[in-house]
Amino acid sequence: MIKQTIAFLGAGSMAEAMISGMVESGKIPKEQIIVTNRSNQDRLNEIHDKYGVRTVLKDELNYAEVDQFILAMKPKDIEAVLEDIKEKIQPDQVLASVLAGISTSYMEERLNENQQVIRVMPNTSSMLRESATAVCPGKYAAMDNVVVAKELLEAIGQVFIIEEDKMDVFTGIAGSGPAYFYYLMEHIEETGSAEGMDRETLREIGAQTLLGAAKMILEREESPSELRENVTSPNGTTAAGLDALNRNGGGAAISEAIKGAASRSKELSKELEGLLVGSK
Repeated sequence: MIKQTIAFLGAGSMAEAMISGMVESGKIPKEQIIVTNRSNQDRLNEIHDKYGVRTVLKDELNYAEVDQFILAMKPKDIEAVLEDIKEKIQPDQVLASVLAGISTSYMEERLNENQQVIRVMPNTSSMLRESATAVCPGKYAAMDNVVVAKELLEAIGQVFIIEEDKMDVFTGIAGSGPAYFYYLMEHIEETGSAEGMDRETLREIGAQTLLGAAKMILEREESPSELRENVTSPNGTTAAGLDALNRNGGGAAISEAIKGAASRSKELSKELEGLLVGSK
């Protein structure tokens, strides 16, 4: 059981997904989860009624009782929020940000010296507690607090501690990755439907096939290439399908999708931080 008190600064959809996972996991008592926003009392009432956590408006928050803050507001509001909380928090308290495009150094430069900062990136599967979530500790983050953050985030899926310079490629794989599989499912449905199969049945078949393949990768010792070879008989149907993928650039398309998303992630980070600095 986690004994720290957690405060969400922001009550949007990502914050709610995380709150839902934490409450359902039972790893932290509901009374140790605080949710706050600037002025939307109706939204706070909704969160309280749904999950039983504590809710207060931002100006009513007792900062001294909080061990870890989770920044979950809109990225455009980060400058004002950091300025507001700078004098209200202590270095032994942790700021964990789920804001896309905001680096740990950007936050550290706007807070007091030695302030502990952690950058977090979940994906949309967090609402089903199946997120692949990245955690990047800032230069002052104590490892025991990183461990607690990891344990908390495991309530919404698998957590990976990575170096921040790998965040863009992580975004290309896990942040944007669900969309690649949805795109694959779209084509499975389209192709099967053109052959006369029912779309709802096709959706179940395709989803179960993806789920089974994912479980094989996670639970077997073989590498993905070995698993592929195991189901590919010479001159068989799978070999014909893989040959068609290769001839039509399937592998290259996957690689380019990851690299394209990673490149755009890097660009967006620079654009957002440049915009925020320019607006001061």
